[in-house]
Amino acid sequence: MKATVIRRERFAAAHRLFNPDWDDEKNREVFGKCSWKNYHGHNYLLEVRVTGNIDPMTGFVMNLSELKQIIRRVLEDFDHKNLNLDVPEFKDLQPSTENLARILWNRLRNLIPEKFDLEIYLEETENNAVIFNGEL
Repeated sequence: MKATVIRRERFAAAHRLFNPDWDDEKNREVFGKCSWKNYHGHNYLLEVRVTGNIDPMTGFVMNLSELKQIIRRVLEDFDHKNLNLDVPEFKDLQPSTENLARILWNRLRNLIPEKFDLEIYLEETENNAVIFNGEL
């Protein structure tokens, strides 16, 4: 029998969405206030969903204490950081919520055993969120 366990964590990060090939007006038109030169921040909600078989010995899909530690280890590189300046993956990549979800998923995938299916839900604001499961 399979089940999905879910762990939520929150973190704060700043970013700026802009295309250096465009002038300020075009950046504002496409990205709105997300293009402000001095960046802006979000209080993100990350929900990590791990699906797998229920272990008959523990009754767990995955030990949630272990999952919590994995998530927190990954978020150390993002929490209270400027995504544009402090996260190497965003050197040449737009720090959109979609791209942030993909990067977080990849880092989590490297730490969570392959026997588990992995999906994340990343909420940027109360109204805007992304679901990413690694499928192209």
